[in-house]
Parts: sequence; C-alpha cells; structure tokens
Amino acid sequence: MSDSIQHKVKLETLGCKLNFSETATMQSLLASHGIQPVAKGELPDVCVVNTCSVTALADSKCRQHIRHLIRQYPDALMVVTGCYAQLKGKEIAEIPGVDIVLGSEQKPDIARYVLQWFEDRQQQLAVTPTKDIRRFSPSCDRGDRTRYWLKVQDGCDYWCSYCTIPAARGRSRSGTIAELTAQAREVAAEGGKEIVITGVNIGDFGKNTGENFLDLLKSLDEIEGIERYRISSIEPDLLTDEMIDWCARSRAFMPHFHIPLQSGSDPVLKLMRRHYDRQLFADKVARCRELMPDCFIGVDVMVGTRGETPELFEDSYNFIAGLEVQHLHVFPYSERPGTMALRIPYIVTQQDKQERAAQMIALSDKKQAEFTRRYLGTVRPVLLEHGRGKGKMHGFTDNYIRVNVEPDMRLANHIVNVKLLALTDDLSVDAEVIK
Repeated sequence: MSDSIQHKVKLETLGCKLNFSETATMQSLLASHGIQPVAKGELPDVCVVNTCSVTALADSKCRQHIRHLIRQYPDALMVVTGCYAQLKGKEIAEIPGVDIVLGSEQKPDIARYVLQWFEDRQQQLAVTPTKDIRRFSPSCDRGDRTRYWLKVQDGCDYWCSYCTIPAARGRSRSGTIAELTAQAREVAAEGGKEIVITGVNIGDFGKNTGENFLDLLKSLDEIEGIERYRISSIEPDLLTDEMIDWCARSRAFMPHFHIPLQSGSDPVLKLMRRHYDRQLFADKVARCRELMPDCFIGVDVMVGTRGETPELFEDSYNFIAGLEVQHLHVFPYSERPGTMALRIPYIVTQQDKQERAAQMIALSDKKQAEFTRRYLGTVRPVLLEHGRGKGKMHGFTDNYIRVNVEPDMRLANHIVNVKLLALTDDLSVDAEVIK
C-alpha cells in the first residue's frame, strides 16, 4: 500500500467481552499501518467483523450482519474473523462479497493480510484456520469505553457437552504475570482507572507458564493509578476460597463477580459435563456474601438443554430463586454440530425453551430490582464514563449498579460519590453527584 493512500476501517464486534478487547487491539494494529478508524459520515475502505459462534443464533446474527455490511458498503474490503470464522470459514467464504476470512489465531496478523489484499487485489483470501491453536495474543484496550479490558488467558480445556468454544479458541494458554502487569502499568500511564480482567476460562490462568491466577491478582493490585479491577467471569470450581478471601481485603478489586452456573439441577450439570455440583456453587455465593455483603453476583444460566425435563427445569429454577445473586444472563440451549450433547435423547421444544428463558429473565429482573432498591438513598462511588451527545452520563458503582447523572464532561473517567435516588425501568438508577 502506498504511503500516500489513507484507508479507513469500520470494525464491528459480535459476542463476548474478550472479542471487544481483541477488536480494539486489531484497530490499533491497523492504525499502526496507516489504516485509521472511519469517522462519522465517512465511507470505509475496509470492514472488519469479529464474530461469535456460541450458539446457532449467534451464527445466524453474524451472517446477517456480514450481509448487511456488504450491502451498505459494497466497495469496501470485507474481512471476517473470530470464532464463527474459525469454525465455519468455508461457509463464510461462500458469502458473496466476503474478501478475507481469518481464523482466531490470525487476528494479530490482520494488518498484513489487509495490506496484502490491497497490494495484490486478490479476489478472495481465505486463511485455513489451524486446528491446534496455541498462540497467545496479548490485548489490553479501552475501545470506546472508560474501562479497559485486559486479556489474561485464552482457550479452554473443559469440553462441556454443549460447547464449541474449545474448538473455536483452542487449548488454555496465558500471558505471564510480568507481561500482564506491564500492560496494566501502561493503562495507568494513559490515565485509565478501571481494568476488567477477561479471557475464555481465566481461572485456568498459568497452566502453560507455571503461574496462577491469585498471584496475578496480587501483582495487579500493587499497580499505582489503577483504582478498580473487575473479574469478568470465572468458573465456580476455579474460584477458590483463597481468592474470595483475598479479593475481600484487596486494595482495588471490586465486590463484583460473574460466575457461570448454567443449571441449578445436578442431573443437568452432569449431562453438561460441568465440573461442579450446585452445592459447590451455593457455597461460593455464600462465601462471597459473607465476606462482601454488598457484592453483586452475575450468573450465566442455560435453559432447554437436551435432557432438561420439565421437572429438572423446575428444580433448577427453584434452586436459582433461592440463591442470593443479582443478575442472570439467560440464553436458550442451541444445537451445535459435533458436540456430545447431540447424543442426549430428550429434546426440549423451541416454545418450551422460550418460555423457560422468559421465566428466568423475569426472575433476574426481580432479583436485580430488589438488590438495587436496598441502596436507594445511599452514597456510592461511581466511575463516570465519557458522555455521548447531550444525554445523561453513566457509570457503575463499586458493586456494579448502573447510574445516570446529569452531564458534566469534567467528571468523565473520574470516581465520584453519588447519591442513588430512583430506580428506572431499565433497572439503572438516577443519581446526583455529591460535590
């Protein structure tokens, strides 16, 4: 590509927080080669879609989004990467208008492939994804938010019966504590206040380096300038009591956990090939609550998996209803080719899946509203995010209550005390800054 040519890129992300972190890194890599993010009103020369493949619905949404961008920007180079591209690269390559298909391990090389395409003007460049994904690609970026996302681990060795993520992301691997703390120091130097620790299965951190997740947390907690850390998601059997105890007395780790449960029924957990039972999960929640009474706990819940009879769903619902957790991330089970779940004979109808999901979402809303109302009239610290337009500014309390305040751009990326006033329809809270 000639130095005189300035290309513009539009990046789109579908899926998890890890994908958002990696998209921001790809944006930085492209920018380092002169391919800058497109501004409002400009037409992109390159479109990049970082895809998800956690469910069949996710695959469908990815295809729709890719086709939509091709129609909207027919002259742009279309690049598709991510988990869907890793698992079904040939299917994506057959979509008219797709120019480059990159597997998960090729994300760090995106600039090279884009520059190669512009230079050679190939009709299509499809990189055959490697099946043995072992490369760890560092990522620590803010994207368009105040919070930074620090990728500490990638891949998964669990092979749950319903899941394709190990095939899409490869085996568990990590960066080193030295590398990751260096990245966090760079965030502090840039003025970042909050870091979210992310990965596919972060509790497995260090399997390839001989280190461990707790030592990483301790090292990060010592970095001056970073005032908040959050752990994005950690498996219950990998969230040790020692970790919980340490987070409760740490300097900067917030009283906030996201712990995947998937089902509150032990027979269903066995069918899922999960590595714990519901009593272990309940014990972890109880310990968090005991040591951090204000703690916000989010939970992943799958409904309608193969083998989940009406009786087992009711058992799961009742167990979760009795847990002192604050939010349920609910999603219906989706058939994934090649997974062991397809051998389970009992199939839940689509209508039953939708009804079960609706029941769990209603339970989640009730739990979150009850939790939030406890703090109305109290004062909590909030990291305010950069405002958009003239609307209210938003931010999260230490215990992850989303608040809305009147705009004052001077307060963006600052932790301020706010008084929580009123619960809104979207379960956020209108608040006022205490000056």
